[in-house]
Amino acid sequence: MLTRIVLAALCSLALAAQAQTGATILHCGSLLDEPGKPPRTECTVVIEDGMVTQVFDGYVFIDAAPNNEPNRHIDLMDKFVLPGLIDCHTHLTFELPPMQMRLRRTLVEDETHQAIDGTLFAERTLMAGFTTVRNVGSGGSAIYALRDRIAQGAVPGPRILAAGKTISVTGGHGDPTNGINPTLSPALTATDGIANGADEMRNAVRERVKRGSDLIKITSTGGVLSNTAAGVNQQMFDDEIEAVVKTAHMMGRKVACHAHGTDGINAALRAGVDSIEHGTYLDDSTIELFLETGAYLVPTIHAGKFVAEKAQDAEWFNPAIRAKAEAVGPVIQGAFGRAYEAGVNIAFGTDVGVGAHGTNALEFVYMTEAGMPANEAIKSATINAAELLGISETVGQIKPGFAADIIAVDSNPIEDVAALQDVTFVMAGGKVFKHETTQED
Repeated sequence: MLTRIVLAALCSLALAAQAQTGATILHCGSLLDEPGKPPRTECTVVIEDGMVTQVFDGYVFIDAAPNNEPNRHIDLMDKFVLPGLIDCHTHLTFELPPMQMRLRRTLVEDETHQAIDGTLFAERTLMAGFTTVRNVGSGGSAIYALRDRIAQGAVPGPRILAAGKTISVTGGHGDPTNGINPTLSPALTATDGIANGADEMRNAVRERVKRGSDLIKITSTGGVLSNTAAGVNQQMFDDEIEAVVKTAHMMGRKVACHAHGTDGINAALRAGVDSIEHGTYLDDSTIELFLETGAYLVPTIHAGKFVAEKAQDAEWFNPAIRAKAEAVGPVIQGAFGRAYEAGVNIAFGTDVGVGAHGTNALEFVYMTEAGMPANEAIKSATINAAELLGISETVGQIKPGFAADIIAVDSNPIEDVAALQDVTFVMAGGKVFKHETTQED
């Protein structure tokens, strides 16, 4: 180690010339700077103004910048350091309660409650090591406010790419008035995310963009948790899906599509969606379409496990939802395994909100159980996820020019991916939010 310290010190003069306002310097025992490649040992990462500026072999020590602004050294020599994780499927403004409480909240609470809940869940997500999320469905404008305040540094939380309200059809998965007395629920329009026919779908996309959505989320099939016995097969017509995708892409937005049934998955892939969420009943024809289009599968095994478990509890779901949960929940993991084996692009996503926020890393365990090696699972939550989100030039790796989103765990997650369930260090945008054994030199 001493030899590496001496050699790395030769870089110190150049580093000092660059560090004008005081840098944060991480000494990393193991460093996975580019997931998918082998980790490095005994490295130094230099962070300035929220960005990684240098990565050196060996441990570099610099006492002060040229203007005498002190540098901060953080000892992670006994840690495994890797990029902050990315969850491509979250619902930060709620967490699913039992059925009766869910109905009560629908009737008596509004988006102000969601804003408060979102602040809590965002911090919990960040503390679990997820420094970026794609939030694919929320009510009202609370998610936009949360996204913006986190970006401004007012509240702690991950970087958010927000879809806003999901676009659905009347009575489809995503219609919040399913099962509600009509006298208590107003007619919904494209502004509310409910649209019918290609023209209304175009309008709904434009409404989402107007209101600040970073991407578009649609539901081409039924879903487990919608309060209706309408199944999980296709619910949007092909021309409706095509209208969404064409309009979204014209306006610079990607499209994430909730889809369980084979017909709805395939229709969405043919229309050119950028990702399929869940993909429960994919088949060989679906895999061919994935490979042809290059679309990503976001598997959400976490949610499948959760609803399958809760289907055994009479307090959680009514009969219609319970039947869907029992059918869909146990299938998602196997579908993911087949897709991975066939070479489909995979981006990490959990559907937390369905399941507890902060437990996102359980998805890694489920992915490896289905046959994906741990190093590939980590890559799906860093490099692959950043590519899907369109931010791969600055997020997902620890390299000069990348955002300083960095986490650490006590042991090598490539050898035991469950280590990612206990993150001991979290940095987002160069700011330390968690360090259980803080020690500065």
